[in-house]
Amino acid sequence: MRGITVIIIWLAVFILVGCNEEAEDVLSGDRPPDAYIDIDNEKYPAKLGSYCWQLDGKGECVDMAGPVELLKGKEPVEVEAGETVTFGMDFHPKPNEVYVLQIENGKESELDVNGNSFRAPKKEGIYYYSYGVWWMDEKEKNVSNGDAFYFFALDVQQSEKQE
Repeated sequence: MRGITVIIIWLAVFILVGCNEEAEDVLSGDRPPDAYIDIDNEKYPAKLGSYCWQLDGKGECVDMAGPVELLKGKEPVEVEAGETVTFGMDFHPKPNEVYVLQIENGKESELDVNGNSFRAPKKEGIYYYSYGVWWMDEKEKNVSNGDAFYFFALDVQQSEKQE
């Protein structure tokens, strides 16, 4: 009897350790984490748009309007032309793929992102952004564990130095 108890305890430890190691790669929460943009060490919240999220083996996808529609009536964040804008979230694991789309007067253009950062345009105006992030599976190719699109708007102003 004692041998069976020891085996059961070892099996329980083995299962718990195995599950714990696996859980490090799994996303948590019932939806994507909150995100923000950081400009000159000041954080501004980004609006969560469409997303797909996996939790406990079940997936959920939510479809939302685009950034221009979803941010209608909201004040854009003021930023100086050419200033660095950094995207962040207090969440682990971090997404391993990103895509940034800039929208100005209905014209869309993809931006280069370096270290989760990009530079604000040099031309004054209101710009809308869609920041898409993916948590791609590191073991299975082309498998996403979750994705989310975050939206924000910038009001680009010329700095007094540039005028």
